[in-house]
Amino acid sequence: MEETKLRQELKEMRLTQHKPKQSEPSHEVGLAAIAITFNARLRSSDMPLHMQEHALRYTRSLVGDPSPSSSKPRHNPTQLARALKKEFDSVYGPAWHCVMGKSFGSYVTHTVGGFVYFSIDSLFVLLFKTEVHLVTQPPPTTLPK
Repeated sequence: MEETKLRQELKEMRLTQHKPKQSEPSHEVGLAAIAITFNARLRSSDMPLHMQEHALRYTRSLVGDPSPSSSKPRHNPTQLARALKKEFDSVYGPAWHCVMGKSFGSYVTHTVGGFVYFSIDSLFVLLFKTEVHLVTQPPPTTLPK
């Protein structure tokens, strides 16, 4: 009987740990307002709202003012991707990857909570995180003589 009760408690703990957290509606509305202000469109995301906001704000600062009269020069998408990747590596830890451009395909595996795909103006941004594993070399094998 004790074992059954313990199993049930463990099952309930696992279920509550994996429930997606409900975010505050006011923060979602704030993120939507930022997206509209930055001429951005969130396409897909598995990332906390504050990180999505960071990605949008930082990318907009890199890309510059959306108006055609802006004097800020346009940057190469590779340079922009490198800058966003380095920003997220420094703030949220290593193993971030970023793809930017006007036309690309992708299929990626990411860590939970580490994926966002959005566009700003006509530039599409894919930002995701992977896990870092230490690679160990197997011992060298000797061939029979």
